[in-house]
Amino acid sequence: MKSKILFVLLLAVTPFIYAQNQFSGTVTDAESGEPVISATVYFPQLEKGTLTDFNGNFSFSNIPEGTYKLVISSVGYSSFSREIKLPSEEISITIQPSAIEMEEVIVSTPFHQLQSENVMKVDRESVSTLNRKGAITLADGISQMPGVESITTGIGIGKPVIRGLSSNRVLVYTQGVRLENQQYGDEHGLGISSKGIGSVEVIKGPASLLYGSDAIGGVLYLNPERYAQANTTTAEVDGSYFSNTLGYQASAMAQTSGDKLKFIARGSYAAHSDYETGDGTRVTNTRFNETDFKGGFGYQDARYKADLRYNFNRSNIGIPEEIGIQNTEKEPLLPYQEIDNHIVSLDNRLYLPNSSLDLKIGYQFNNRKEFEEEHAHEEEEEHEGEEEHDEHEEHEEHEEGHPALEMHLESLNYNLKYNLPKTGNFETILGVQGMHQTNSNFGEEILIPDAEMVDFGVFGTAHFHLESWDFQGGLRYDNRTINSENYGHEGEESFITAVDRSFNSINGAIGAKYQYQSKFIVRLNLASGFRAPNLAELTSNGSHHGANRYEIGNANLNNEQNFQVDLSLEWRNEHFEAFANAFHNSVNDYIFINPSGEFIEDDLVYNYTQGDATLYGGELGFHIHPHPLDWLHLESSFETVTGKLENDEYLPLIPANSLTNTFRVEFDSDQQLSNKYAFIRLKNVFDQNNVSTFETRTGGYGLLGAGLGGELELGASSVEINISGNNLFNKDYISHLSRLKPDGISNIGRNILVSLLWNI
Repeated sequence: MKSKILFVLLLAVTPFIYAQNQFSGTVTDAESGEPVISATVYFPQLEKGTLTDFNGNFSFSNIPEGTYKLVISSVGYSSFSREIKLPSEEISITIQPSAIEMEEVIVSTPFHQLQSENVMKVDRESVSTLNRKGAITLADGISQMPGVESITTGIGIGKPVIRGLSSNRVLVYTQGVRLENQQYGDEHGLGISSKGIGSVEVIKGPASLLYGSDAIGGVLYLNPERYAQANTTTAEVDGSYFSNTLGYQASAMAQTSGDKLKFIARGSYAAHSDYETGDGTRVTNTRFNETDFKGGFGYQDARYKADLRYNFNRSNIGIPEEIGIQNTEKEPLLPYQEIDNHIVSLDNRLYLPNSSLDLKIGYQFNNRKEFEEEHAHEEEEEHEGEEEHDEHEEHEEHEEGHPALEMHLESLNYNLKYNLPKTGNFETILGVQGMHQTNSNFGEEILIPDAEMVDFGVFGTAHFHLESWDFQGGLRYDNRTINSENYGHEGEESFITAVDRSFNSINGAIGAKYQYQSKFIVRLNLASGFRAPNLAELTSNGSHHGANRYEIGNANLNNEQNFQVDLSLEWRNEHFEAFANAFHNSVNDYIFINPSGEFIEDDLVYNYTQGDATLYGGELGFHIHPHPLDWLHLESSFETVTGKLENDEYLPLIPANSLTNTFRVEFDSDQQLSNKYAFIRLKNVFDQNNVSTFETRTGGYGLLGAGLGGELELGASSVEINISGNNLFNKDYISHLSRLKPDGISNIGRNILVSLLWNI
């Protein structure tokens, strides 16, 4: 491991001396011949881009020799994609006007292609678009994407659900490395601020070929915001207000880029009071606050590219237990979590003749503390005779003491990929991935014992391109070892036995895409995946306050192994787009919890067990944008998933079927106000009657949302104004995926979001 780190540092400081290749060209409208202004010109493999000027011209410097895909995109035009051999003479490119919304490059799949060129179906959405829809947190925002939902504990804690699978079955990537923040806990959220995240990509289905264990249900890939264009300096300040929680969020960013060096920094803070339900009741201790800092330093010349990123996030999140105190304070009450998360990543890429070597390493330190009421009571007993403290003083007194629970999780990840020279229509990638992780306890309570985990995986994947057909496939081998220590004394109720287990699996994937002209696309993908049991499932023995239950692990659990078939159909022309996705997912040895009927410390006991399971369903929808009324958009999407065990019982925490209809208008720009838009959205969630043995049915509901906004030009700067509202009729409802549902606590009522962003 030390030799790998030394190799990375050597790459980071070694100067490379090569010819400084130049490349330039012009982008024009295919119909009018006029230059296309501010079109994005991008080399995905080089991760290098620029914008066209007022004459449609663009230029690059410090680019390596070789053959690379060039992608050009602009609002109102079809995206252009073509391979360019460098060095090259100046070229002229024409792009076709189109009402179809422009495509973006997909980063989470191995060959960095436009979605229409990708064999694997990936959904992508910019975070700014999700925020326009009124998202309070990142977890709230991604639940607006088709096939994606969120298991929530209030609004401060949300876990992504992809086609019915959640927890460790959905892998989250940020800054190019897998996110490890004790996500196996049911009451643990993402721990990532939406500020400083540029876009979200969602792979639905097993992605173990690319990412190893824990990607059995899919991948949530968070792309950091990009650096500024070469030789430019920009900054922005933004603020948001949330009416329901009387919450606010503020963020400031500055970035500068030269020919080779780049720098970006962003600081953010958010605070929310207890949310209010549709009947006017505030849900006690759903308050939370978050401090976030993101920074990046980049370097790129003709042969070498480095991107060093750092993210610090501190979250103080209340754990709701019952309806009680009604106020609008923002400091959490007891019990609450204080979570510090540090992520450092370094992406090194060395460009060789017609090939490249890519090494990513990441270090994460997660410090999770939980403060509980029992400890405050003990402190009060030591001060008998003193006057009763108010809730704010009680919080401060407890904070000075020791947390009941404190766990430190340290993770070191590495990912080495070699992109082989292209041979004809073949592209091939070979890779090695791994992780070393330790969990250490420092609190008075222990839910998961001290443990060490080591991952190792090796894989190969290839892509074959024909005029109308694309094929992609690969194989992968993984091994995971888990060693944990004993806790307590044998025979005691809280005793946790040591675990020394090794898990391994061989997985593969194969897919095909057929494209008829540029209108009709068919994708068929078959893939297997695996997930090794996590520490919580193997060793848990304690109360989980956010989940309101006592969990007991099972040290004899086996790998989960699945096989999924995906079929995707897409049709698009200048007036109409439609899609239909279907999947069937068979999971052997699916791990789930069952209530035993016993109680410990007033919490119902749940035991981990296994059984074969099947999930199936899909998404379908359409998008109408009639030409020449390009400003008018009508969108509709429906999603459904069913999950069953082999005994025909339904799986828990499966989202209800839903139908979302959106009417959106986008107006032409004028001299003062540009990018104007307005929308109205109705989401209908149907009854969820297919419930597990320890769940109750959930009634359906409809939520109305709307919003409008635009960008006001102020000389060299601009101000973006966005106003949106969710649950405008203040509907009192309970989501089937809310962990507060067993207590009869409703979800959030009407919320109005007002945000301003000043681009300097």
